[in-house]
Amino acid sequence: MTSSPASITSSEDVLAGLVERVTFHNPDSGFCVLRVKARGHRELVPVVGHAAVIAAGEWVTASGEWVNDRAHGQQFKARFLRTSAPTSIDGIEKYLGSGMIRGIGPVYAKKMVKAFGDRVFDVIEAEPARLREVTGIGAVRAARITTAWADQKTVREIMVFLHSHGVGTARAVRIFKTYGTDAVQVMSENPYRLARDIRGIGFKTADAIAQRLGIARTAMIRVRAGISYALTEATNAGHCGLPLEELLPLAAELLEVEAALVQTALDLELAEGTVVADHVGDTRCIFLAKLHRAERAIAETLLRLSSGALPWPPIDTERALPWIEARTGLALAESQAEAIRLALRSKVLVITGGPGVGKTTIVNAILRVLAAKDTVLQLCAPTGRAARRMTEATGMPARTIHRLLETDPRAGGFKRDEHNPIDCDLLVIDESSMVDVLLMQALLAAVPGHAALLIVGDIDQLPSVGPGQVLADIIGSGAVPVVRLTEIFRQAAESRIIVNAHRVNRGLLPDLARPDGDSDFYFVPADEPETAVARVVQLVKTRIPHRFGFDPIRDIQVLCPMNRGGVGARSLNIELQAALNPAGEKKVERFGWTFAPGDKVMQIENDYDKDIFNGDIGYIDDVDPAAAELVASFDGRPVTFLFGELDSLVPAYAATIHKSQGSEYPAVVIPLLTQHYAMLQRNLLYTGITRGKKLVVLVGQKKAVAITVKNVSGRRRWSKLNEWLAAGASPLRQLTS
Repeated sequence: MTSSPASITSSEDVLAGLVERVTFHNPDSGFCVLRVKARGHRELVPVVGHAAVIAAGEWVTASGEWVNDRAHGQQFKARFLRTSAPTSIDGIEKYLGSGMIRGIGPVYAKKMVKAFGDRVFDVIEAEPARLREVTGIGAVRAARITTAWADQKTVREIMVFLHSHGVGTARAVRIFKTYGTDAVQVMSENPYRLARDIRGIGFKTADAIAQRLGIARTAMIRVRAGISYALTEATNAGHCGLPLEELLPLAAELLEVEAALVQTALDLELAEGTVVADHVGDTRCIFLAKLHRAERAIAETLLRLSSGALPWPPIDTERALPWIEARTGLALAESQAEAIRLALRSKVLVITGGPGVGKTTIVNAILRVLAAKDTVLQLCAPTGRAARRMTEATGMPARTIHRLLETDPRAGGFKRDEHNPIDCDLLVIDESSMVDVLLMQALLAAVPGHAALLIVGDIDQLPSVGPGQVLADIIGSGAVPVVRLTEIFRQAAESRIIVNAHRVNRGLLPDLARPDGDSDFYFVPADEPETAVARVVQLVKTRIPHRFGFDPIRDIQVLCPMNRGGVGARSLNIELQAALNPAGEKKVERFGWTFAPGDKVMQIENDYDKDIFNGDIGYIDDVDPAAAELVASFDGRPVTFLFGELDSLVPAYAATIHKSQGSEYPAVVIPLLTQHYAMLQRNLLYTGITRGKKLVVLVGQKKAVAITVKNVSGRRRWSKLNEWLAAGASPLRQLTS
């Protein structure tokens, strides 16, 4: 078999030969390590690549590059790996005896080759009845052989088809695993399904495949898929939908087609129900159907829950409050006492406020009173770190929302839902500002109808990374009672982190003066990006560890306003990785990053199979080039990644402030320069400062800090939850301390 010219670039080498041995093959990912008797090579060549199925005796044609692996020496790294049935007697016998075809081992392989010679495959395919001429092969074994041979042939034909249209072998295996024998039909009819169905394949990749298949840029199937692509791009900015007047030109620009064509495609998508037209205020918007449904479901569930009866008996708060004070040793402020009274008579309540205002004290008091009444309590938060912090603060077990809902890797959703609800009388959701529309929909669907809901969060933090602004919309709607806490209590007022966070939130400059003696908040000036980078590295590597005793990798987190730029998270990750954990011999380079044992990494997408989620931080334990695997620990639990799956991991020495939501770190370093202008917003800096538990260091320009504090504009998020809640609710009192 020859390599398709469409799939090999001029810089790639080509290798062809007989597979002598399959050293390793992972049937799920297709990753394999082969020993190949290649043309022009006297010794067996180690080849690494991907194949849906592979067996000794097959002929392989590979395109890729030669690499020198420190542990395993020179090997051929194949981007494309095509297999074909062997033609030599030796190859045929190896192939038949490899165990690939159920019912044949080395003994029967030898017998079959002896009986039919190099025509054995023709016999299997065209004259399967003749297989019974071989001693020991009866009707059942013959049927197994012919079925297995047909399956192998189908797999091979599918892989050849995918390769010929520019699909690399690793992705080809993913496509085959998703669609099976329908893969060719699916791709031929609508390659844009790949972007919807397969992780790691986006619209642009599907579009490139479609171009190879000859689908015109103006084809309606392409433009219709492009509308969902444009709306999906908008969700990355937090929108649930887009105004029609924004969507049409955006889609036309992304697709490079006329706006009139987009309008025609939009009409078809609306008719099919893939997208939904609705109004936000007076603005006509187009929503992805699933997000439109999710916001509506959240509103309906909250309104239904809030109108029900309390799941606990009436509580005499005038007796309960002194009881709490006696057990905690705390004297409750009047604002706190009033918040507790409201909570104990509310079916749904929101508590919002910044650091040091007593949210934890109030939540603890509510939980203690209700626990004494035998109320079944469940506590959850969006991230593992936030859940652990909740457990420490309350003394009660808290779980991530995903674990509370019991992720279902096979179905891709959750086991807990309206048919299998959570066992609780009260559900407490902490760090709710970072919960997006789809996760909140899933969580509320699993809350039993009789239960109460306590939503805790900081409305002034950044909204969720995912689409929507759930907490802000709930509070803004007036549909449920809200406690707004603003008073900073005395002990918290001694922390410059808390004082400066509240100053920023009120639009005042934080105190950037050099403190007398030790402090938990510092400003380090740096006027140029190069100076800022050097100072950040110096602070993390030496100055903070020497002065405060923090571990530079595990305790200190650099948080950036943005990913790009010389002082962005990407650039700083490279600098910090080189300074803190330079890679030794054990390393792997994938997707633009280097990964080595000891590295701090972040998961950047939800993976239900591995039970790790977007924003989770782990530490690499081992890199095994032979098995093409990396093992990282998340919350002390080892998780294995195949090298081809490392597109879901990034180094995490530096991260964006957006990605830090719901997390808290012993020490935080925040670079802030005018080059970040596009992202310098008050709630961004406020969120960054409030991530630091014991130490916050700002590095950069006072001018940049001033710009950030003044900028309250932020970008509007297009969502409809607020309107649905407001339309279904009677006016409710909001309590502000």
